[in-house]
Parts: sequence; C-alpha cells; structure tokens
Amino acid sequence: MTLKISLGFVAILSACGGGNAPYEPNIDPAHFVSGVTNPFFPLVPGTVFTYDVVETGEHVVVTVTSDTIVAKGVTCMIVHDVASVNDVVAEDTFDYYAQDDQGNLWYFGEDTTAFDGGMSTKEGSWQAGVDGAQPGIIVEGTPKVGDTYRQEFLEGEAEDEGEVVSLDASITVPFGSFTGCLETRDFTALEPDTEEHKYYCPGTGQVEAHTTKGGAEHEQLTSVVGP
Repeated sequence: MTLKISLGFVAILSACGGGNAPYEPNIDPAHFVSGVTNPFFPLVPGTVFTYDVVETGEHVVVTVTSDTIVAKGVTCMIVHDVASVNDVVAEDTFDYYAQDDQGNLWYFGEDTTAFDGGMSTKEGSWQAGVDGAQPGIIVEGTPKVGDTYRQEFLEGEAEDEGEVVSLDASITVPFGSFTGCLETRDFTALEPDTEEHKYYCPGTGQVEAHTTKGGAEHEQLTSVVGP
C-alpha cells in the first residue's frame, strides 16, 4: 500500500485492525461524499438487483432507495434487501452505505428482521456509533491484492472481514459475463469454519457470492432494472 497522508490511507489501516489495537476507524463526516460511485459497487437510487441461490431456492431482491440515515455524523444511503423462499419472506434488511472522498465504500450498519415459523428476530442488527459498533469497508477506492480490512464491527455480533484476492477475475452469471472484476475472500472470527468469495464487476456491482468453506451455495445476479 502506498504511503500517503489522507483519510483513505488512515481509514484502511484502521480497518485492518492489526495487532491488539482496538478497532476504531477515523470517521470524519467532512471527508464523505454524497452518493456512491465506486465502480465496483455503484448505488443509483431506483435500481433493483435480483439474485437467486440455486441450492436453497432463495430469491433476493435488492432495491437502492433514495432514503438516508445519519450514523456517526455521516449521511448514509439505505439499500433494502428482501430474501424469500417459495414467496415467503425469510429476511428483510435495510443496509447503510456511504463513500468517502478516497472512493472507499463504508458499511455503517443494518436493520434486519429474520422470520422463521411465525417468529421474528432482530438478531444481527447494528448501527455504527451505537453500543460500540464501528463501520467497516466493503470495497476499497483503490483495492490491491492482499489488502485486508474489517467490513463491520460489533463485538460478538458483527465481525466480518475481507481480503482482496484478484483485480482481474472473470465470471459468468445468469445476468451476463464479466471481466476485470474484483474478487474478495470474506471471513469472520465468529464462524471460523465458513468463508465466502464475492465478485464485484465494474459498472454493475456484486454479481456473485459463493461459499467456499462451510457450504456450497452460489448467490448469482439474475437481473438489474434501472431507475
């Protein structure tokens, strides 16, 4: 990683959470921008992404809303995810994203409700700045192979991390074929026997997530409808 004095450099180092230092990224609202334009994860209000998980029959609809929420002083875009199986909603989630002026895409939390057998739970919900929760990076502004970073942090609840595996991955999903994609390896200390690889393709965003350890599910992009 090239040494430079900027919010992006400080934030990514903090997000690595190296050593025994507490994880507390430097979040300055003045260094965040309006909207999300990172080419690997563009968010245009009104866009609807649809994903399917063949192995489980899960159907996921992701809608980029025009709504916002403020977390740690940063105005975040809200993305609405609804996962269903056989037309029955299994999980309903609102995710919070914001981009800094170095192009890093930050994840500031989620309000999630899971349904099972007529019961519901908010387990897994968190918001940066509440009860010690901290934001993390989903996609770097200038990713480099080998970079590692925290994607979210609420001790014992949300501790996902990511590693950049490739910057020129090629992949084909039902929606189409892509080249020059960012591939990451996602993992968490809370579930050490589980890993997932994700593919983010320029101008589109995430097109696939597949479990490489602890399962074999493939979540693939099937359609994108513009605003």
